[in-house]
Amino acid sequence: MSIKPLFSLFLPMVLPLLVSCKGGNALVSTEDGDTLHLAYADNLSLVRYHDYVKATVRNPWDTTATLHTYLLVPDSIDLPAYLPEGTVVRTPLCSALIYSSVHNSLVSELGAIDAIAGVCDAQYIHQKELADRIADGRVTDCGIGTSPNIEKIISLNPDGIMLSPFENSGSYGKVGQLGIPIIECADYMETSPLARAEWMKFYGMLFGKEDEANRMFEKTEKEYNTLKSLTANLSDKPKVLVDRLYGQAWYVPAANSTMGYFIKDAGGVNPFDSYDRSGSVGLTGEQVLFNAGDADVWLVRYSQDSDKTMGELALDNAIYPQFKAFKDNRVYGCNTSKVFFYEDVPFHPQWLLREMIAIFHPELSSVEPTSRYFTKFEP
Repeated sequence: MSIKPLFSLFLPMVLPLLVSCKGGNALVSTEDGDTLHLAYADNLSLVRYHDYVKATVRNPWDTTATLHTYLLVPDSIDLPAYLPEGTVVRTPLCSALIYSSVHNSLVSELGAIDAIAGVCDAQYIHQKELADRIADGRVTDCGIGTSPNIEKIISLNPDGIMLSPFENSGSYGKVGQLGIPIIECADYMETSPLARAEWMKFYGMLFGKEDEANRMFEKTEKEYNTLKSLTANLSDKPKVLVDRLYGQAWYVPAANSTMGYFIKDAGGVNPFDSYDRSGSVGLTGEQVLFNAGDADVWLVRYSQDSDKTMGELALDNAIYPQFKAFKDNRVYGCNTSKVFFYEDVPFHPQWLLREMIAIFHPELSSVEPTSRYFTKFEP
C-alpha cells in the first residue's frame, strides 16, 4: 500500500490531536461560527456555533482586554466535548439570582419571571408581580448587592448569578467561590441608549427568550430612530441642564454619556459636551452656573416621598434660582421613588426620548407629551 492512502486513513484520527488544547486535555473546537450582528453595543459580541453560543464581554475599563467569556449551552443536550475556554452556562436559566432591579424588570417583561429565584436590594424592586413573590417568599431576598447573604445564596443554589461589574471588581469574594456561573452585566457601561438596550439580546438567550428579546429590541430601535429623525434638522435647539448638586459636586453629562446622547437625540444642546468622554463629570455649583446658567430647560431627578416644588428647590441651595430655566419656570422633575425611571429607561430608551422631545420642542405636534417620568415643578 502506498504512503498516501495510509496517510488518508490515519488523518481523521491524528487531526484532533493537532488542535490546540485547554488545560492540557480539553480539545478546542475549530468550527467556524456565525457572528450575530450587533448594531450598537461595543462591549458585547455573540457568535453562534452548532451547539452553543459564545458571548464575549469586553472590559469597558480596558478595551484591549476581555472581561468575561460565556459559553451558552442548551441544557437539552449533553455538554459538547470540544469547547473553547470560558464559563459554561446551561440555558435556559431556570433558577437565577439577579442583583439589579433593571435586569429583574427586563427578565419579567420577557416572560421569564418564573426563572427569578432570588434578588438583591429588594427594596428597589417596584414591579408588582415580582415584589409580591418576594413578599410571600416565593423569591428569596438575598440581601444587599454589595454584601449579599452567602448562606441564603448557598441554600438557593441558583443556576446563574446576574450582577453589574465595576472596575477591578475581581472574583466577587465568597460569591465567586461558590462555583455558580456569574454573568457580568456590563450593559450600563455602554454609551449610547440603543447600545445598552441591545444587550437584551444576550439576556434573552440566557432565559430561552431570544425571539422575544429580538422583537422587543426591533420595536425599541425603530421607535427610537423614528423619534430621533424628528429633531435632526431643527435649527432652534434649547440648552439643557440636568440634575443638581449632591454634596459638593454636580455630576453633569459628558458629550459621550448616555444622557449626553439623549439630549442630542432629543434636539437639545448639552452645555458640557466639551468634555469629550463617556460618563459624568463632577463640577462645583459655580462651574455649572458659569457654563449652564443660561440653560433653557432643567431636568431634575430626585427621590422623596412628596413631589418637589419650585419653592422647595429654591430653599435647597441659593444658587438654583440664579439659573435661567428656574426664572423661566422650565424646570421638570422626575421623582424616582414614584416612577420606574431606572427600571424602564435602559431597555426602553424610546420612552424617555419621546418625553424629552415633547419638553424641548412643544412645537412638534406629532410628539404628544406623556409625563411618564418628568412633570413641570409646581410653585
